[in-house]
Amino acid sequence: MILNIENINVHYGAIQALKDVSFNLNEGEIVTLIGANGAGKSTCLNTISGILHPTSGRVTFIDEEITNTSPQDIVKKHMIQVPEGRKIFASMSVWENLEMGAYIHSDRSQIKKRIDQVFERFPRLKERRNQPGGTLSGGEQQMLAISRGLMAEPRVLLLDEPSMGLAPILVEQIFDIIREINHNGTSILLVEQNALMALSIADRGYVLDSGKVVLEGKADDLLRNPMVIKAYLGGEAIGSEL
Repeated sequence: MILNIENINVHYGAIQALKDVSFNLNEGEIVTLIGANGAGKSTCLNTISGILHPTSGRVTFIDEEITNTSPQDIVKKHMIQVPEGRKIFASMSVWENLEMGAYIHSDRSQIKKRIDQVFERFPRLKERRNQPGGTLSGGEQQMLAISRGLMAEPRVLLLDEPSMGLAPILVEQIFDIIREINHNGTSILLVEQNALMALSIADRGYVLDSGKVVLEGKADDLLRNPMVIKAYLGGEAIGSEL
């Protein structure tokens, strides 16, 4: 087990956002958290990455407790979050955004090598390497946000709503990229409102509702679960081709 979340409680003032939430990620897996807006999905990621501190509970990464570790130290442990809304540096070039993702590394030749690998995977970013990030399309910005995260060579990648605001054809491309990253050895915790796409690439999933885990299981089983079908998949059973 590479990441373990045990009985996490998180409050925003008097409001309790997470209520005894527990889940885990095994090495090499894609695990997805699905649920409606406000269910607590992003709060889970922000707690794992150190942006939020829980009221109680434990976060363990590679057998080390990181519950109250700072975000920058978590990055140095090679767990990287790609935030909701992409949050690229709009005035910086594509190249500069990628360099920022590699800030924990000091070997310039290795940074250049990582950027070359990004450009091999995303030729479109190479074509736009000198363009300000803010001038890219939504899909290109998402590619850049993921690539910036990969520059730190993550063991675990936390992805927060990677399909948000993208056209369907671009959503397919982004999820193909996520599959490829996972196949190359990175474990992935995926928060995604598009439950069908998320479960179609995940090994396992957890359903959050009002800050609680209400259901968990293998992705294929969740795709056929009546509650999931009714609440998140448009009320229709999903065929076996997924």
